[in-house]
Amino acid sequence: MEYRIEDLTKEEAVYIGEKINEIVPREVDAEEEEFVLKVENDTGEIVGGCVAQAYEYHWSRMFLTDLWVDEHYRHHGIGSMVLREVERIAKEKGCRVVTLGTASYMARPFYEKHGYTVFTTLQMANGYLSYSLVKYLDRDGPDYVPTDNSGARFRVSIGSEDDAELILQGLSAYSEAYEQKNESVDFDKKLVDKDGNFAAGVIANVEKGADGFVDALFVEEPLRHQGLGTRLLQEVEALAKANGAPMVLTSAGDWNVEFFRKNGYLPRGELKDVPKGHNCYELYKMI
Repeated sequence: MEYRIEDLTKEEAVYIGEKINEIVPREVDAEEEEFVLKVENDTGEIVGGCVAQAYEYHWSRMFLTDLWVDEHYRHHGIGSMVLREVERIAKEKGCRVVTLGTASYMARPFYEKHGYTVFTTLQMANGYLSYSLVKYLDRDGPDYVPTDNSGARFRVSIGSEDDAELILQGLSAYSEAYEQKNESVDFDKKLVDKDGNFAAGVIANVEKGADGFVDALFVEEPLRHQGLGTRLLQEVEALAKANGAPMVLTSAGDWNVEFFRKNGYLPRGELKDVPKGHNCYELYKMI
């Protein structure tokens, strides 16, 4: 049967997420959530904070997406204070691990002092190394205490979307000295049959000159093993190549990693026992 490519609707994107969640092994069942933490100085100015996503609660996993401290307030324990609060919330929500990403010009030593270990390393197009780190919250380890803990006089509290924007702007300004900001191209597409019925879909994006990322890919069960998933992957790879991105990244679990391996994706790291009893992988393919 012939299939054609069309744009994915918002409703279909939600549907893909729901169907993938049915496949992923679960530890606990919880709603997706994103939260912001902010640190304010004596005058109410935000001097640090973070954005964390708990969209993987059903994996018992918290993802710390961004952490920032104003350069005038660094080395006073503020980052440690924020990180401890993230871990406290993660435990409260039933998460077993906190994961995060950083780069060779950023804060890998800081996280390692707090008990985080590297589980992926990858050379990026900009010349820097990218790392993914994890901390298992149910394992005993030393509690790092900063030499200068004077930032503890400030308070950590839940922030708003506006606070998140300020935190992201601060982090972006810091990163601009090391890497070029690239334009991002979304690729949210589906395959439909001659009658317009949904057969498969992919949610992906490409950063021009940097890399592509496949966030989600789903094929209706009766239509699997017919090359539909491979076709969508190839479309993403072609878009990445056309926009000067030398690689495509994705993540998978032991329940679906073989599909990506068969399509030329190589593991760059393994997250063991997440979800419990399973392993997750971060993968890449040079194109």
